[in-house]
Amino acid sequence: MAWKETYVMEERFKFIVEVLDEKYSVKELCEAYGISRKTGYKWLERYKIEGIEGLKDQSKAPVNPWNKLNDLIREEILNIKYTYKHWGPKKIRAKLLVNNPDWERFPAASTIGNLLEKEGLVISKKRNKKAIPTEFPLTNGLQPNDVWSADFKGYFYTSIREKCTPLTISDNYSRYLLNCRHVDRMDFVETKKEFERVFYNYGLPLVIRTDNGTPFSARNIYGLSRLSLWWIRLGIYPERIKPGHPEQNGRHERMHRTLKKTVAKPPAKNLKIQKEKLKYFRDEYNNSRPHEALNMDTPSMHYSRSTRELSNRLPNIEYSKDKIVKRVQLKGDIYYKGRRIFITECLYGENIGLEEIEEDKVKLWYCNYSLGELDSITGKIKPCKCQSINKDISWTYKI
Repeated sequence: MAWKETYVMEERFKFIVEVLDEKYSVKELCEAYGISRKTGYKWLERYKIEGIEGLKDQSKAPVNPWNKLNDLIREEILNIKYTYKHWGPKKIRAKLLVNNPDWERFPAASTIGNLLEKEGLVISKKRNKKAIPTEFPLTNGLQPNDVWSADFKGYFYTSIREKCTPLTISDNYSRYLLNCRHVDRMDFVETKKEFERVFYNYGLPLVIRTDNGTPFSARNIYGLSRLSLWWIRLGIYPERIKPGHPEQNGRHERMHRTLKKTVAKPPAKNLKIQKEKLKYFRDEYNNSRPHEALNMDTPSMHYSRSTRELSNRLPNIEYSKDKIVKRVQLKGDIYYKGRRIFITECLYGENIGLEEIEEDKVKLWYCNYSLGELDSITGKIKPCKCQSINKDISWTYKI
């Protein structure tokens, strides 16, 4: 039973007054107030001990809750944590069971976790930063060298277990396969060498589209790696598909399926022969194999070399007069309005442009590539979603 929905304290006090008046029995009064005799005697007892204060609602938490650790248990938990710094609550609880078999009860893992967090002994896991994909729609190449796609075909082994890792580069408009060669390491140095060779042979594209893996992107708020920064410096716009959506680079992925079927099933005897198979595949794919999307023409019939040449020297970066130029320091930061702002270590030694767009908002630029917006009050940077260049396919850097 429950008290009537009036002012609860008032009902309880009236009940006590009538009980003390002894005109009616406690049983009769409990029935009249709609409560059990157990409840009636409980409030009568509290009133005798505490007076009117005893009629107030009290905390329902246990007086000595088990999750409120005593000093002995607390000290034992912390000793285990200091001894085994990388252990979590579950492992610590298991160790308590082994070390203290005479204990009747043990704290739950969640209770141990709360203690560790309170003591500052838990390092919360930070989510890995991911590259921000380019806003859609992606650039639609209208002619050769408008958009190139690049990717590493998943590695496969030769018959003697030598790993083969092909780097593939193709022209989206013509489907022409510009590169299909094994690289020893999927790092910046080796990948850059391959791109330099391709740039010398075929010139520069306007856009290079990739996934979000290394070395094409990096886990910083801009998603820019040393390789993509080099492309930007050359006047090439890096475009990234959404993570887990290879269909957004469907033409290139379809070529990969044909590549794997041709050169990896079955694999070559050794890496030397496998490299020859890659070379043969590229020649056949470009010059002999009809392509349905090209009305059964070959890619070589639709491809022509870019008129944008790779220079032996990178062009100097010059920003317009409305931008404040800052040089990125060794640790990847700049100083702006007396505040140290972290940009990225990838840009160490480079100049970036700061464009004041509002009173407290500053747009960050590297060449003609928008990095993000800086809040000059908080010092936080909101990365810009990369824009595709469909509206102006003839886009180039003015540097």
